[in-house]
Amino acid sequence: MEALAKFSRLIGQTFALWAALFAAIAFVAPDTFKWVLPYIPVLLGIIMFGMGLTLAPADFKILGEHPKAVLIGVIAQFVIMPLTAYALAIGFNLPPEIAVGVILVGSCPGGTASNVITYLARGNVALSVAVTSISTLLAPILTPAVFYLLANQWLDISATAMFVSILKIVLLPIVLGVIAHTLFKKQTEAAVGILPLISVIAIVLIIGSVVGASKPKILESGMLILGVVILHNAIGYLLGFVTAKLFKLPFDVQKTLSIEVGMQNSGLGAALAAAYFTPLAAVPSAIFSVWHNISGSLLASYWASKADKEKNKSANS
Repeated sequence: MEALAKFSRLIGQTFALWAALFAAIAFVAPDTFKWVLPYIPVLLGIIMFGMGLTLAPADFKILGEHPKAVLIGVIAQFVIMPLTAYALAIGFNLPPEIAVGVILVGSCPGGTASNVITYLARGNVALSVAVTSISTLLAPILTPAVFYLLANQWLDISATAMFVSILKIVLLPIVLGVIAHTLFKKQTEAAVGILPLISVIAIVLIIGSVVGASKPKILESGMLILGVVILHNAIGYLLGFVTAKLFKLPFDVQKTLSIEVGMQNSGLGAALAAAYFTPLAAVPSAIFSVWHNISGSLLASYWASKADKEKNKSANS
């Protein structure tokens, strides 16, 4: 079991590589993962169930210790990324399906990958977990509400139907995971080590199915979508950092909120886009899923290197 857990951690740490590989395979052989499309909500539900298994009351202690930082992080998550997405959709005059996809991923809560990146960046991991968890729990209400407000000019959208979907594929699996963890603590804690492997398999299958189903449109608009995704992600990092700085939060919290705001639950975006719109609308989420892990790793490496230099400087002085 320990060997499997080590392998699982390795796969989790190299997620960007596997995401890029499966996207490339799907692009070259589009039919490879098309069978996955009907199962995207199920795969996302499995990921969310795994998240529920890892949640414990201790994860929310930081609410009492640093309520200001958690509140700012959650508000920034649902304000900065959706508004940035909307500005990019208008500014680049994006086609309706792509505009909807960009705004949808912007309206999603933070992704669990942000917790790993925060750890690597020497940020505040407890804060990262709390912001991710709370934004995910609020997603059934805030994601469809914010998305409808910003994207209804492009397509007919049922915010109510989306609300029900997010309840089913996000909140319900998390609640079931928490219940399972409470009732079968010893067994679930033994299984937690393999969760990164399960999550990576589920997400790369989602990415492969979306890319394969959208190949003709990606050939047509791929570079535009990539450019918008890179800008969206970078602006999220920047504005998350600046927001924390404006509120005079400590540097480790500034790094944490930068990462929390910039990294999205793109798997949720892909699942909702595939369920309600077209595979093309899911492409921004699929590309975001690959890119934010690459950019997040680079950002974490920079901040970790900076922290090591400062530590060595202090030790030598």
